[in-house]
Formats: sequence, structure tokens, C-alpha cells
Amino acid sequence: MPDGISHHRLCAEYGCPVLYFHALAPLDELVSSLLSHRTKNADSARAFASLRATFEDWAAVRDAPVAEVERAIAGVTWPEAKAPALQRTLRALTERQGLLDLSHLAGMPEAEAAAWLASLPGVGPKTAAAVLSFSTLRGRALPVDSHHHRVAARLGLIPKSLAVGPSHVVLAALLPEDWDAQAFYDHHQMLMRHGQRCCFFRGPACGRCVLRDLCPEGQSRLGTTPA
Repeated sequence: MPDGISHHRLCAEYGCPVLYFHALAPLDELVSSLLSHRTKNADSARAFASLRATFEDWAAVRDAPVAEVERAIAGVTWPEAKAPALQRTLRALTERQGLLDLSHLAGMPEAEAAAWLASLPGVGPKTAAAVLSFSTLRGRALPVDSHHHRVAARLGLIPKSLAVGPSHVVLAALLPEDWDAQAFYDHHQMLMRHGQRCCFFRGPACGRCVLRDLCPEGQSRLGTTPA
């Protein structure tokens, strides 16, 4: 089913439009997103600020001894893996572009820009979508986190067997063609918030869910059938 119905109900529940939480340049957002994997927002934000304070620019991060980068991002999950991975991404970008810059993405269709980003080492569909949506590019892209994925699977929008990565294309295709970037961002925020506040991994609160009549799993848990 198209996902516009759940969107409107969740907007009524949690409030739309949602203010963008920051306005980083695309390259800054790429670094921020790479740091955020499996890491609390506050911890990844501190690590990002630490990189900015420790190094003159992203070229300096790219060229620094990996141990220095690791120390600067010590607060994230797996800094020993993320430090060399970040440097690999920055080196690959330099080799491809001749410099560390992502401004050229502004002139690309979102699907093409997402594919370009995802071809960089260490960049998957979620990171690519985050760069396009959260950065100053403000693109029509849909990041899917674990909360979003869980809600979508329970609603029957995607098979439960479909992993988070490939679900990006499927879920984005369900959204109305006339939605702008703000609507895409709102939708990401709504599904994420619903997963955090109601559709929990364990013990989802189906009885108070505003989507329960649309949700096969919720109906099964409550012992009801569609109206």
C-alpha cells in the first residue's frame, strides 16, 4: 500500500513539519553520518566536534596518522574501525574528484547522487540518503534506520526478511511523487519516532498505536481483524 496514509496519521500524532536538526555541508554530513553508525547522537556529535577542533580540515584528517584520528573520535562505537574507514572514504573521494568536495551532487538527480555516494568505500544506502536529506543539499531522499525498518515491516510495507540496506529503494518508491524534500524528511522522522515511542522492538504498544488498523502484526497481537 502507498505509505501516505501512515504518514498523515503519524504527523497528526507527533507533529509535522519537523525542523532539520542541522545544516551541514554535504562533506561534513558524510563524515558525521559515518561516525554515527551504532552510536548515540550525542556521542557522534562530540566526535565530529573533536575532529573539527583537532584537525585543520578534512584533508588533514585524511592524511593524519590513523592513531590520531582514532583518539579524536574515541567516544564513538568502534573508533578503531571507524578511523581507518573514514580515511579510506576521504582518500577515495580525493582520487575520484581531485579534491574533497561534494558540491557537484547538487546538480544530480537524487537516485544518481545516491548511487554515486554509495559507490564510495564505507558508504551504504543509509549514509548516502542521510547526506542527501540532512545536509544543505536538502534532497528528496529517505534514510531508513532500524526503527523505521521495524515499523515498515510490521505494517507489511516490506517483507520482514528484507534487510535495511535494500529496503531504502523499496520504501522510497512507496512515497507520493509530488512530495518535496521536507515531506521525505518528515516521513523519516515520523517512522523513526513511532518506532522509538510506540512500536518497540519488544512489547510494542499496539493498543495505543494510531496505525493499528493498518498493521497486520498489530491486529494479530491484539486478536482483531481489519474493519
